[in-house]
Amino acid sequence: MIKFGTGGWRAIIGDDFTRENICILAKAMADKMKAEQVADQGLVIGYDRRFLSKEAVMWSCEVLTAEGIVCHFVNRSVPTPLIMYYVMKHGYPYGMMVTASHNPALYNGIKVFTAGGRDADEVQTADIERFIGQVKPEDIRKIEYGEAVSRGLVREFYPMNEYLDDIMEKIDMEAIKQAHLRIALDPMYGVSETALSTILISGRCDFNVIHQEHDTLFGGRMPAPARDTLGLLQNFVVDKYCDLGIATDGDADRLGVIDDKGEFLHPNDILVLLYYYLKEYKKWNGPVVRNLSTTHRLDAIAKRYGEICYEVPVGFKYISAKMSETGAILGGESSGGLTVAGHINGKDGVYAASLLVEMVAVTGKKLSELIKIANGLCGERYMEERSFRFAEKDRERMLRLLFEEKGLPDMAGFQVDHVSYEDGCKVYFADDGWVSARFSGTEPLLRIFCEMRTQEEAVGMCNRWKAYLGL
Repeated sequence: MIKFGTGGWRAIIGDDFTRENICILAKAMADKMKAEQVADQGLVIGYDRRFLSKEAVMWSCEVLTAEGIVCHFVNRSVPTPLIMYYVMKHGYPYGMMVTASHNPALYNGIKVFTAGGRDADEVQTADIERFIGQVKPEDIRKIEYGEAVSRGLVREFYPMNEYLDDIMEKIDMEAIKQAHLRIALDPMYGVSETALSTILISGRCDFNVIHQEHDTLFGGRMPAPARDTLGLLQNFVVDKYCDLGIATDGDADRLGVIDDKGEFLHPNDILVLLYYYLKEYKKWNGPVVRNLSTTHRLDAIAKRYGEICYEVPVGFKYISAKMSETGAILGGESSGGLTVAGHINGKDGVYAASLLVEMVAVTGKKLSELIKIANGLCGERYMEERSFRFAEKDRERMLRLLFEEKGLPDMAGFQVDHVSYEDGCKVYFADDGWVSARFSGTEPLLRIFCEMRTQEEAVGMCNRWKAYLGL
């Protein structure tokens, strides 16, 4: 089974993530490129540090080159946004990245990027799945990898410098040099260390790195920069008197931040901070985009500046598309992914981290000070997030309850303004609070998000939904 979710195809290694399925996907991509008459343009392909990632690239190349498609292979583990950047910058029709991003270590997967370095949308992924359904095992041909290299059908290269130069041209490196910042970096055993270390060294920062070695088990943790995974980084920031701590997920497209007091800054806080910085200090004009599971504090701060905050479904492709449509200067999600106008058409934890370092340098203020200022403009709100695993039989029951019967828990004490079923079920309250329930597009999880006036209200509302859905 090869099915694409909000972040590409992801599957358990040895279960559905197998050499056979990888080759089927590669053949389907070759057939699709031929049908679109872009096969002669080739594609860009890369990988992260997960188990079998490099091998999966090589297996893909063996099939793609047998179909006459030249593979431009970034031959070291690199951040996902580097592949997106290269596809965009050099006009390739497609790119592929072997990664399962922030999923547990037993997963791997493949992301597909389309022209402009964009995440493949539903139309594209449905088309890929259609071609997958037409592939017969006997139709799959291969050229041995070494032979494909010797024949020039696989061209190995390493465009890290080009990617980093582009980022550093967009960042105020002189301000960073003058600030003499002390930074702690946690790549979470992933692929961001080379990129971020190079930028921090260029900015004359004093920094230390933890969890930089290659570990396909990610130290036994989820490679996701969240409150419950960054305890060691928090301690390091406090012990070493750092100005901030930076963490990135397994493929470096998501960001986690620890402030100067050792406090975890939720991705919602980071989005509010960066929008404030872009408007107040860089004097950029334009709206902001968020997905439906992300804080409405962005709506409030945008309103303070006379701008609009647009809401889209979960999946970064929606954020990128809405930014292009509206001229937004920032787009992001509560899971730590964000992008800024003028960079790539997708999320980039390396660029986002660099912009945060610039913000601290330019403002001359601590992160703990800046978040207080930003919150003063948009007001305090409290977020509660829950994720629940479930059996397949429970999925059908919950789908029926939420989307066929359209039932809701007891909402006593709260005035419902309206309900949306655009992506999952989201209830909007009259006081701007909200709660959403939706199935993950990358794991067998039901996610409940709630933002209310108090933490107690947010926790209580999540508990109501948990009880109602029998979780």
